[in-house]
Amino acid sequence: MKKIAVIGGGIIGMTLVNYLDSKQFEVLLYDSGKNQATGASAGIISPWLSKRRNKQWYALARDGAAFYEQLVSDFSLTNEIYEKCGTLFVRDQVALDQLEQLAIERKEKAPEIGQIRLLNPKETSEILPILRPTPSLYISGGARLDGKAYLNHLRKRALGRGVRIISDEVKVQKAGNGWEINRAEEKVVVDKVVLAPGPKLKDLLEPLGYSTAVEPQKGQLISFSTDLNTNNWPVAFLDGEADLIPFNKGEILLGATHENEAKWDLRPTKKAFEKLTQGVDRYLNNNSLTDFPYSFRVGTRAYTPDFAPFFGPLKDEVGLIVASGLGSSGLTTGPYIAFLLSEFLNGKVDEWEMSNYEKDFDHYITVI
Repeated sequence: MKKIAVIGGGIIGMTLVNYLDSKQFEVLLYDSGKNQATGASAGIISPWLSKRRNKQWYALARDGAAFYEQLVSDFSLTNEIYEKCGTLFVRDQVALDQLEQLAIERKEKAPEIGQIRLLNPKETSEILPILRPTPSLYISGGARLDGKAYLNHLRKRALGRGVRIISDEVKVQKAGNGWEINRAEEKVVVDKVVLAPGPKLKDLLEPLGYSTAVEPQKGQLISFSTDLNTNNWPVAFLDGEADLIPFNKGEILLGATHENEAKWDLRPTKKAFEKLTQGVDRYLNNNSLTDFPYSFRVGTRAYTPDFAPFFGPLKDEVGLIVASGLGSSGLTTGPYIAFLLSEFLNGKVDEWEMSNYEKDFDHYITVI
């Protein structure tokens, strides 16, 4: 039986080990447990009205959102982990009219968008009571995902499938036709290795002779424990950096920041708290979130110069597979990327051809 090592236990790595064929492979998953983006995240799965001009990214995000129906079935995800709750877009009326038209156009290739409806101020505050009356656009297909709960669920499932999970930092080097995974306590030789460690990909590839255009970005979320009845509330894209992500049982998440200069710093900051809470205050009714107990979720994302992900085997090393650069849309694209990688590794597709989803690797990885 061949061995595969997956480096990085975030949304790609943990999803991938659950899709790899356990009859073909002995699977090892290495994760340091530090700076992880997914474990600190919760997010909105609703990419359809994005104004990003990168058509490859949009196709990936659109299909990634559609893939969640299969993901929920394959992994038995509960409503505490993933729930299709609908999405509100809060903008001025002119912008809302434009978004409605965009939604109608994109629904032709993305029926997952669901119902599209412009709401008047009263209807907005009825569907999301924490908001003051304001016009909005509602689409029923939007959803939310708790990244930490997702990883915990898949970790248990992976262990049940016989995946060996090792909490440690590793280095990778070539070993004949395979790869040697080095950590303090042992060395293991595997047939193939998947590197999905977020921004740490740069450090793993450099000793192998590659330069990687990926950088760390700090993200902070604030989780408020409220006494509000948040069950069945939609998520909301507000006009600014802060988004509202209500979960059941009164939990409301606010975020997230995008801090390029902070890099690996995981300390919660007063600046982030003020930026997020002040940015959302003008949209709220009398229920100020800052009146409730709160905690921070802080992680480190990977981003590239064009803010697009890259994933797949290296051209000159087909046994070396990489994935990184997901940025703040990783919860939307990550599981689908993992599934595509599993199809390749499990032998269900003969060649890797993803030009509809990503640019050529030369944009991100070069030989030193």
